[in-house]
Order: sequence, then C-alpha cells, then structure tokens
Amino acid sequence: MDGRWVEVAEGVLVRRHTELDLNTGLVLGEQGCLVIDTRGDGVQGAELAAAVREVTPLPWRVVLTHAHFDHSFGASAFAPCEIWAHQRCGPALAAGAEADKKAWSEYYREQGRPEVAEAILAAEPVPPTHPVAERTELDLGGRVVELLPTEHGHTDHDLLVWLPEVSVVFTGDLVEQGAPPAFKGSWPLAWPAAVEQVLALKPSVVVPGHGEPVDRAFVREQLAELGRVAELCAEVSAGRLDRAAALRRSPYPEDFTADALQSVTNHSGHA
Repeated sequence: MDGRWVEVAEGVLVRRHTELDLNTGLVLGEQGCLVIDTRGDGVQGAELAAAVREVTPLPWRVVLTHAHFDHSFGASAFAPCEIWAHQRCGPALAAGAEADKKAWSEYYREQGRPEVAEAILAAEPVPPTHPVAERTELDLGGRVVELLPTEHGHTDHDLLVWLPEVSVVFTGDLVEQGAPPAFKGSWPLAWPAAVEQVLALKPSVVVPGHGEPVDRAFVREQLAELGRVAELCAEVSAGRLDRAAALRRSPYPEDFTADALQSVTNHSGHA
C-alpha cells in the first residue's frame, strides 16, 4: 500500500504518497471524518479508502481540492457519499476527464507502467454532490471544517480546506513543495491573490498538494516567486518583454515558465 500517515495536528492526518509525491488528508471528528482528495484512479482510491479504514470506522465525506486526475479520480472508492468541491469543479471534471485519461495513461505507458495506465483509463470520475460557492462549514461532531473557494490560481476552482481550531490548511496545488508549481492550464496572473488568501488565514501548518507540509515562511517565499512569474507574464502579454527574456528571468525552470506564458495566452480575455 502506497503511503504513510503523518499527524500534523490532533486528529488531522496527511497521507504522504510516493506516487507523484501526492498528499491526501483525513480529518477526524466525533461523528464523522473528512477525506481530502482521493488519488488518481480506482485502484489508488481503494488503497486510500483501506488506509482510512485502518484509522477510523467513522462515516466519511469527501472534499476535492480541484478536478485534476491525481486528486479526484479515486473518488469512486468512497461512493456513495457526499463529495464537496468548488462549484466549478464538477464542470471542470466533466470537461477535462477524458483529456486527463489520455495524457496520463500515455505518460505511464512511456514510463513502463502499463498497469497504472490501464487503471487511469478505467477510472470513473464521480461528480461532486455538493458544490461550494461560498465559505461553507462542515460539522464532523466536535470539529468544524471550513471550505473556502478561491477565484483563479492553479485552476479556476481551487478549494481551501481550513481547520481554524488547529490552524491547519490544505491548499491542493495552490502551494507546492519539492517541485515548482504546475502552470499548465493555470491562471498565473491571478494565482498570487489565491496564495494571499492562504496567508490571510495565518495557518501554522500548510499542507500542499504535493510535497512535505510547510509553514507560512515557505508560502511567503513561494508567493514572491509566483508574483515574479505573474509580472513576467504580464510584461510579455503587454509586449514590453520578449519571451526569451522572461524565460531567463523566471525563478522557475524554463518549461514551467513556458507553461505559464502559454496559460496567459490561452486565458486572454477571460476572468
């Protein structure tokens, strides 16, 4: 079974997965538990469900931080249950699932892992049952979890999972540790504002979508880098800087910055 539990606060666990250095989460209440993200296919989702059941027999609800396959395609292993997500997550999942299946099954075949490729192709993404349009509280019994939708950042439907009692926030891929943020399909000009929303909570522990849990100092440093990328993208978009110069000046590797520039072009004229 891939993964190990790390307790970041009382009753708040992070499942650290070797595959893609992914994080999922588990929040324990007195009457129920909340599973945060579900991994990338039905097999991986079933592994996570079994790991949750080794910790607690409590009835579960699921929350998805965003629709990307590695965070959402395992939800069928938990169904039927409430699945909470940003109000734009359902449409994004419906629109992008087949492309994700194609791209990532090809990736895993190239990596010599056909069994993972087949599992992704066989995955049956489950639409969220509870769209979140504004700050929403989930009562797990003796513990309240807040779901906080953002506007645009890593996607146009990122959802923060905030536990004010213990000062822990799960950010999905709005924050990344161990690798640069993934800009493909993102909203680079707006991303810094979404991370400012994270910092405004003044969390003690920030759980990124991938990598080790971090503190506010790490997030502030990443915010500065994201701000620099946003500035470079804006300069290129306005014709004041050429693409090659932006790639040289970026705090991130060339291919990541190229994705950011392309995303700005793709979303030009949209919110």
